[in-house]
Amino acid sequence: MSSTFLGMPATPPRSPYGTGNLRGDRKFPKAAHDELRNEQLRRNLGRATRTIRAKRLAVTAELPDWEALRDAGSAIKTETMNRLPELLEQLERNVTERGGTVHWARDGVEANEIVTRLVKATGSSDVIKVKSMATQEIGLNEHLESAGITPYETDLAELIVQLAHDKPSHILVPAIHRNRDEIRQIFLKEIPGVDPRLDNVPAHLAAAARAYLREKFMTTKVAVSGANFGIAETGTLAVVESEGNGRMCLTMPDTLITVMGIEKVLPRYQDLEVFLQLLPRSSTGERMNPYTSMWTGVTPGDGPQDFHLVLLDNGRTAALADRIGREALNCIRCSACLNVCPVYERAGGHAYGSTYPGPIGAVLTPQLAGMHAAKNDPNSSLPYASSLCGACFDACPVKIDIPSLLVELRHQNTEQSGATAEKLAMKAAATVMRHPKFFTAAQKGAGIGRVIGGRDGTISHLPPPFEGWSASRDTAVPPKQTFRSWLASDEGTATMRAAADEHAKNRKTTEEEK
Repeated sequence: MSSTFLGMPATPPRSPYGTGNLRGDRKFPKAAHDELRNEQLRRNLGRATRTIRAKRLAVTAELPDWEALRDAGSAIKTETMNRLPELLEQLERNVTERGGTVHWARDGVEANEIVTRLVKATGSSDVIKVKSMATQEIGLNEHLESAGITPYETDLAELIVQLAHDKPSHILVPAIHRNRDEIRQIFLKEIPGVDPRLDNVPAHLAAAARAYLREKFMTTKVAVSGANFGIAETGTLAVVESEGNGRMCLTMPDTLITVMGIEKVLPRYQDLEVFLQLLPRSSTGERMNPYTSMWTGVTPGDGPQDFHLVLLDNGRTAALADRIGREALNCIRCSACLNVCPVYERAGGHAYGSTYPGPIGAVLTPQLAGMHAAKNDPNSSLPYASSLCGACFDACPVKIDIPSLLVELRHQNTEQSGATAEKLAMKAAATVMRHPKFFTAAQKGAGIGRVIGGRDGTISHLPPPFEGWSASRDTAVPPKQTFRSWLASDEGTATMRAAADEHAKNRKTTEEEK
């Protein structure tokens, strides 16, 4: 391993592919505003997330030690981040000893170049792919296509997204924004030789995809996967999935190339016991994943005979050096936070403009790609894409305190953003409140607010630069009399004297009783 791999400067990944899927072209408020107009999208998301939430609550309630499991998962991930350089070197050593080859990629550009070179060395112009957030993050499919290599997604949801020339909108269910009628139309248009009488019955749609993919499984000699976990102690890699397509990709081709983010490593084989309980319950609401595939290097005569592991940094080292980034790297990509987030449920994943949407994406994306305070930088708005209701923290299987991290990122963004209307207003308010004369004058001046208030006692429209506040909430009109003016009046003086007399009387009675 390069001695500088885990100590390089905290710079954003290089273009074009290193940042292409980590930086959107629109700030979240604008993108969310556009997505909210899509009523079909909102219905699809609402129905899907409600179903997953209900299943998750049912299966987590079955375990009397669920909270202890969460504590254990959090502790293991914290230990991993504290020992990451050591564990990665141990993983590399064990993979190599068992016949695999390890490659180190500083960013998406290097990772794409490594994978492309390895595929070309096999002479194949096609690859089959297991669902992978890491390869989506670096834009691997686009890079392979530019090099004349055709990637075929084999996960059903990823296949739908790929055939539709779309982008995933959910960490676990990439096509969550599509309904069965839309999927039927996509298949009819994009799958060669599909039965024109295909209907929208889920089993029939799955059968059409299966028939299309079966030939790819049988004839393609190279597969690309991600990894849910990499075990430093043994050099074992693990992929969990629900359909069996991953199992086909991991066992049938001659060459297997796995792209894994460096944060996915775990110290010990026994640590899998914790995460194989946490992950399925938090992600799909299942007690266990239908398919759990694990492999260690190369086994002669069984499975791929040429195995390559690409360890991807792409901003993770920089995130590791930051308190917020380090905690965000604990994420196991279960998507539980997305499924409970009211903002995600209404805006959808595309509004975030990144591979990682939802609450964890609002933290992770700025950490990996960089969050600059420039007014036109899309990532600077992501920490504000939350109501801070705390549901994501309650759902997170490794107890990442996402709301607190978002608040801190907002603070950092504000500190870096220079002079803003909000900063100037707060500075003016602080000056006024430090000087009693200014404060009294401001209270008197505020009385003008009664003029623009409505009959219901609220101000619905504030003048610039405060129109953004009143656009989504009403402000109460100032009272006719301030506390200070009331206190100075005869009524206020008499009331305060009576209160003082009552207090003195009660104190005397208490002393006599003692």
